Amino acid sequence: MRIAHLFISSGHNFFGHHGQSAGEHSMVEVEQIECVAGRGIRGDRFFNHKENYKGQITFFSVEIFEALRRDLNLPGAHPQATRRNVFVSGADLNALIGQEFEVQGVCFAGTEACRPCYWMNSALRHEQAETWLKGNGGLRARILTDGILRRDAVTAEHEARMVSCA
Repeated sequence: MRIAHLFISSGHNFFGHHGQSAGEHSMVEVEQIECVAGRGIRGDRFFNHKENYKGQITFFSVEIFEALRRDLNLPGAHPQATRRNVFVSGADLNALIGQEFEVQGVCFAGTEACRPCYWMNSALRHEQAETWLKGNGGLRARILTDGILRRDAVTAEHEARMVSCA
């Protein structure tokens, strides 16, 4: 697994906006994020959201995003539109549901799949985005240990490693 992109947002655009217009809080790409055990990503909209929140951090597959762009003919779509925090390559994220895993020395518990909602059609500007993403919407996780995640360099020594935290 390799980290390709890291994003945070200071506010919610869709969460809690049912029946209202979307918010205007952009997803900001950063070189690193600070993961705080049990609390979330410092500076992100879900930091300290609630105790044991299942989505303290979210992961999304680069390969799935590229397939989405190809299949729905969305060459200009940007990863930020998904509102996920960590874009990774080389990992089966659905296999991590119910598992503890480690990335760059930080431990996580995969809690559930990120289920796309109707907002995804608006965010990605395609009426089939939500349907296409069902079962491929990414991974929600709890943060088990404090640490920093960094966007990887191309070299092998910066590869993210997946091992049991047990």
